[in-house]
Amino acid sequence: MSAKKKDLLSSAMKRTSEWISSQEVCSDVTVHVGEASFLLHKFPLLSKCGLIKKLVSETKNDSDASLIKIPYIPGGSEAFELTAKFCYGINFDMSTENIAMLRCAAEYLEMTEEHSVENLVVRAEAYLNEVALKSLSSAITVLHKSEELLPIAERVKLVSRCIDAIAYMTCQESQFCSPSSSNNSNNEVVVQHQSKQPVVDWWAEDLTVLRIDSFQRVLIAMMARGFKQYGLGPVLMLYAQKSLRGLEIFGKGTKKIDPKQEHEKRVILETIVSLLPREKNAMSVSFLSMLLRAAIYLETTVACRLDLEKRMGLQLPQAVLDDLLIPSYSFTGEHSLFDTDTVQRILMNYLEFELEGVRLSNNGVDHGSDMERVGKLMENYLAEIASDRNVSLQKFISLAELIPEQSWVTEDGMYRAVDIYLKAHPNMSDVEKKKVCSLMDCQKLSREACAHAAQNDRLPVQTIVQVLYYEQQRLRGEVTNDSEALPPQPPPPAAAATVLPPKLSSYNDELSKLKRENQDLKLEILKMKMKLKEFEKENEKKSLSTTMSSNHSSPISTASMDKPPLPRKSFMNSVSRKLGKLNPFGITPGRTKPPKDRRHSIS
Repeated sequence: MSAKKKDLLSSAMKRTSEWISSQEVCSDVTVHVGEASFLLHKFPLLSKCGLIKKLVSETKNDSDASLIKIPYIPGGSEAFELTAKFCYGINFDMSTENIAMLRCAAEYLEMTEEHSVENLVVRAEAYLNEVALKSLSSAITVLHKSEELLPIAERVKLVSRCIDAIAYMTCQESQFCSPSSSNNSNNEVVVQHQSKQPVVDWWAEDLTVLRIDSFQRVLIAMMARGFKQYGLGPVLMLYAQKSLRGLEIFGKGTKKIDPKQEHEKRVILETIVSLLPREKNAMSVSFLSMLLRAAIYLETTVACRLDLEKRMGLQLPQAVLDDLLIPSYSFTGEHSLFDTDTVQRILMNYLEFELEGVRLSNNGVDHGSDMERVGKLMENYLAEIASDRNVSLQKFISLAELIPEQSWVTEDGMYRAVDIYLKAHPNMSDVEKKKVCSLMDCQKLSREACAHAAQNDRLPVQTIVQVLYYEQQRLRGEVTNDSEALPPQPPPPAAAATVLPPKLSSYNDELSKLKRENQDLKLEILKMKMKLKEFEKENEKKSLSTTMSSNHSSPISTASMDKPPLPRKSFMNSVSRKLGKLNPFGITPGRTKPPKDRRHSIS
């Protein structure tokens, strides 16, 4: 374009601006944009807007040409006001806040070079390339504003250019980017050598303003440019904490969320789970637990929930009790307080990884200590859910049986869980109590637990007998080991060959006394078994006689009424007294009875 033509154009725009400001020229066209109306002039609009020129040319008469209706324009009335100012030559500021709607509005109104030199499309493109897309924060802002301008923002490639600029600049700024893409094995090695969690980059907080679809495209573009996948963990954590805020995932109750909002958060959660890095330890177990609670609450797809359960199973040794206390979001009141099915699947995933050897790191990892931590964790979990009356016997037993035996150092944790369960379910039958007590190995109970179990009225008689028997066996073994470990005595002189040292003589007397008491204890155990059988027979006879008397309307025989019940408790006290006499180590017999507080439940 010649310089003369440019001067003529600028002078014409100057005159139109003066007409508007002085209000000497009346408006000859009314433009309706949505609910807003603008009183303007045809000349400046037609000289730059191809769409308005087309709408005016399609009118049949002059009266119709004075009214132009634009039902939709990207950015609404605000964007049209800025384009009108541009047509009149009125100065205004372009910024990262309005450049997206200006570019899309200019495209929609066809403000291209075909209709005017240096039209709004060219001006907006120049600002984007020279200012907006040169800064990471500015590019994120433009992308965020473009989300409301679809699909025209996609048509002018505004979204894709912003995503490419963001991915390029984040890879330049971040510590988790390599010049070339690495395979998964290299990523795994890097993750294991990191002593701390990745530091969150300063731009991660800026990305949380994006919509989930734009956020996903940005992360995919970053990985395509060489961004390490495990470095996405802190970014995803920030985005999840901000976007899933407000969900009542830590308690039971009626859902207080709008269905539309629930659907949006469900999509967000499923997308975040699909973007989680596959490397071990890239995400904390507590964060995975939070995502799993939200997935159950929002009723996401089964694949999403199973993925989170597998991830938690892989890192189960790092979990704490609160990570497994997932509420049961069944709002009927008939189900248990905690979601035991989910925890059972998590434990099964961990055991499967252990058996198959599916681990991402085998460098110096102590599998035995991991197994012990998991066993202790599950015992604490059983003790926590045992107080819930809605936990069925079958569910409690199935969870306990999944705990590997090699993880049990002692049975004290299992005994504690069993005792709490028996206390919370007092109406259990003897058969059910035996099933619960069969979960623990009485041989592995500590002395404190044995002392408590021996006086625990909630335990079946058979379990108490086993506890007493194994404790007696343990004491006898310790005495035998101590006698074998005695240092050999020097041969005595010939004159005093028959004289024993005083300490050895007293020790042998104590040992012989202990053996006699052990034999007495065995006899009393046998007697107790026989009396127990007689007691069961008496109960059968009583029930049979009661049935016959009710059928024949005859009084109960006096012989059966005169028989007193067997003194079971007094017999148990005698057994406890016998055990209290076992004193092979010379301890003064001042505290043969356990403290009174041990008579109560350890729960």
